[in-house]
Amino acid sequence: MSDEETVLYQPDGSIARITLNRPEKRNALNDRLIYQLKTFLRQAHHDPDIRVIVLSGAGSDFCAGADLAALQKISTASIGENLEDAQSLMELFMLLRSVRQPVIAAVAGRALAGGCGLALGCDLVIAADSAQFGFPEVKLGFVPAMVMAVLRRNVSEKKAFELIATGNAISAAEASALGLINKVVAASELQSTAESNARSLTKISPSALSLSKSLLYQTDALPFPEALAAGVDVNVTARLTEECQKGVARFLARE
Repeated sequence: MSDEETVLYQPDGSIARITLNRPEKRNALNDRLIYQLKTFLRQAHHDPDIRVIVLSGAGSDFCAGADLAALQKISTASIGENLEDAQSLMELFMLLRSVRQPVIAAVAGRALAGGCGLALGCDLVIAADSAQFGFPEVKLGFVPAMVMAVLRRNVSEKKAFELIATGNAISAAEASALGLINKVVAASELQSTAESNARSLTKISPSALSLSKSLLYQTDALPFPEALAAGVDVNVTARLTEECQKGVARFLARE
């Protein structure tokens, strides 16, 4: 791989800012960017000082999906090479859910195809009112395969099919109405709003946030009894944490 810094990592106290850094390519995904993004997510995960991660894109767009070189690679690669490439992207989506910190996506401009999946794979999504979201893969005869797992967990079956079958982009307001994103703000307020949300989360017990995030995604596909059983395990674990015991003591002292 080259030494190109396709992703920037800036730890600042308890917040880690991760920035996709290919503005001239609309922050399109390639092997190097995916590799560096996974590296920095792991770095934040293992840093005890980091409580929240904010993910954004340099320039006018968040991420426009795979770049032309990546698409050309797909068209000429062997089955084994394509499998390795797809598994690398799968690992990225899994990391977004498995890192212990909340990940906030601050989306400006276009978030398309894999870039849309990247945004929606974050725990919270704040978008500029001018942002666009979409899965145009079908227009290339391709399938939004892995990002579909993210999409289907955020919207109804009918809306998911409409988005993947038409390939049309939707506005931030439409994405908000569908429940795909959390908040829409003026473009000039995007970064400050993301920072404000990040700072608010740093005031929450890190163990409570980490356990809550893990349990939420763990119960995605579990039947109700198994989901409750998983909740029992996390409930017991949470009770034994120092943060929980101190929090309960503070609450009781006020009574």
